[in-house]
Amino acid sequence: MRRSRGLFPALILVGVAVAGCGPQAGQPTATTPAATTTAPTPSATAAPPSASPSALQTATATATVEPTATATATKAAWKTFTTADGQLAFDLPPAWSVRDPAGELPEGGGAFAEVTNEAGRPLATLRTNMATGSTCMEKYPFSEFESQQMPALAQNGDVPRYVFETRGDATAPGPADTPAAAYGITTVEAPTGDTACPIFHFFTWPPTAAMFGAFYNPDNNRTPGSESLPYLEQARKYMDTTEYQNIRRMITSLRPAG
Repeated sequence: MRRSRGLFPALILVGVAVAGCGPQAGQPTATTPAATTTAPTPSATAAPPSASPSALQTATATATVEPTATATATKAAWKTFTTADGQLAFDLPPAWSVRDPAGELPEGGGAFAEVTNEAGRPLATLRTNMATGSTCMEKYPFSEFESQQMPALAQNGDVPRYVFETRGDATAPGPADTPAAAYGITTVEAPTGDTACPIFHFFTWPPTAAMFGAFYNPDNNRTPGSESLPYLEQARKYMDTTEYQNIRRMITSLRPAG
């Protein structure tokens, strides 16, 4: 169930294009270097499949998440990965892998790391040195499942936040790339009202911008017992899995290295 990445890539980026999420925009651009890793892995930026969501798709209140997420492994059992450029680090379960560099490395430096679970399914992509830009051309019904500030990544007083959110609903699904659900780090403020711009999961990180997250994709983000549910309901149910809790804990552990 793969689709063209539309809300994530509704971004207009300048530079080398890479996947991301955000308020209406064109595709992200990124420049990444070879990476020295503390673990190997692939990436996860699969766009969501078409499926009509249920009532839970309309705008809902965001749940604020405490910094510590539930997980099966204790913190001491997790391993730490540092990007090859030595700029960022994050923690991940011992059975997960990181591949860095995750692909071709354009000139200009940066990092490009992809995280997979023990079965080899991609769960998240970290990429830095990305040139991004966006213009909100159309809005969609939205939900924010949860949100958490990440002060360790603050730049010039701008504090990014981790968010798991959706766009679209059963009655007005929008273009081919909605409904959509994605988790990641963003500097975009929480939407207000009944509709929101497309998902834009990028945050400020010198010298330009960065991303760490993925679209919810039932093929990668396995959600037991949800196969018959509409796409957005599957995404909501995925929050209850240990895998998602570990993803959230991993992404929210991102910090400057050293």
